[in-house]
Amino acid sequence: MANTDLILPKAMNLIGNKWLPASGGREIDVVSPIDGAIFTTIADSSAEDVERAITAARAAFDGGEWSKATATERGRLLVELSRRILSESEALARLESRDNGKPIKQALADMVVTARYFEFYGSAADKVHGEVIPFLNGYNVEVHREPYGVTGHIIPWNYPAQMVGRSVAPSLAMGNAAVLKPAEDACLTALRIGEMAVEVGFPAGAINIVTGRGQVAGAALSSSRNIDFIAFTGSPEVGVQIQTMAARNFIGCTLELGGKSPQIVFDDANLDAALPVLVNAIIQNGGQTCSAGARVLVQRGVYDRVAAELKARFEAIQASDSGEDSILGPLISARQKKRVESYITEADAPLLARGGIRPGVPTDGYYVAPALFGPCDPYSRIAQEEVFGPVLCMIPFDDEASAIEIANCTEYGLVASIWTADGGRQKRVAKKLKCGQVFINGYGAGGGVELPFGGYRKSGHGREKGFAALHEFSTIKTVVHNHG
Repeated sequence: MANTDLILPKAMNLIGNKWLPASGGREIDVVSPIDGAIFTTIADSSAEDVERAITAARAAFDGGEWSKATATERGRLLVELSRRILSESEALARLESRDNGKPIKQALADMVVTARYFEFYGSAADKVHGEVIPFLNGYNVEVHREPYGVTGHIIPWNYPAQMVGRSVAPSLAMGNAAVLKPAEDACLTALRIGEMAVEVGFPAGAINIVTGRGQVAGAALSSSRNIDFIAFTGSPEVGVQIQTMAARNFIGCTLELGGKSPQIVFDDANLDAALPVLVNAIIQNGGQTCSAGARVLVQRGVYDRVAAELKARFEAIQASDSGEDSILGPLISARQKKRVESYITEADAPLLARGGIRPGVPTDGYYVAPALFGPCDPYSRIAQEEVFGPVLCMIPFDDEASAIEIANCTEYGLVASIWTADGGRQKRVAKKLKCGQVFINGYGAGGGVELPFGGYRKSGHGREKGFAALHEFSTIKTVVHNHG
């Protein structure tokens, strides 16, 4: 594993292109999920530290070098940062695996996606154009898209590097200055990417990173009167708090708050193609993915076959450390392990299969054997609540109408998939699903950088990824010129 002390300044925040300790020198131990061992520390920042970062961002936006950069120049810096991330992808993957617990293969794939975010938004920075509106004679009307100013970003621990690209890159592309508060459970790759940004030439204050506890540093960022927009990914409970604080300061926010996403398998589905995807959609990243395919809805005509196949596949999966052959690593923390295990032991549905934990993995690591339940009542707790672990529910259905009803019966609405050869059914069902993304005969898109992403209802609001994110991180100004 990489020695993080050689990669990053220890327990420091990146503020105005300088590494600064938290006020009072407070630190938080960083524990690896792989073995439960402390291997470095991060800064335990206060509200004062957060305001210092916001001040640096404000100076960058209000007359600093960042405010003077053209869209093309901003784009070139983002693309250059993308290249740096790719050039150090192996070291970043090792760092992320140690910090987050995910298998090396997944971490490497994440770095490719992270680089793609910066490349995509770097290439798009000078392609966000305004409009001219036909109006009355003697008038010229222009519509401009402008940055908000200082944007706050609170990202989770499940995809630390990817989330920097997903949240920060579009904001920078639009010309905002950013203050990032990564999750205290896993933030080392975010810090390294910030360091890379300085190295490739981002001016002081364009990107600021403050680590610390959510209830202190996160709350300070989201409640500050000195930011202009906030982006948050995390739990619905914290999302309510973020939105409330943003409303008090009359600023906007995007919220991505998780899901309980259905994978719908009809009788005519190509099961050979579907089965490995059904498993991977819940096993990837240990099930710690907002868009995890946590419910498999199966038409009764093929239910028994799908159940038998999934049972065999689950029983063959063993949680293990981050080695090259691992597909299921540890969960992020002891607390998360306890939470997921409690869902499994207290499940109100039959346990159909349980995988294992590979012999020889560190006994103090946070490993959980995957679990398959079925048939499940669609309104049972295990089928309604987001577990955020390698736990899959099987739910039988009779026909198209019942599949749609079950798919829409949770409070969430983030992602869904439809497995069927019937083209008409594909269109009908996709139209009636209440969620932000629908995949037909597939699930996920390798990061889906170009694809607008976000939820309905409890899954949040606003859209990330694609050009939609550039619109989220900008505001519209209408200029009406009366030229007589």
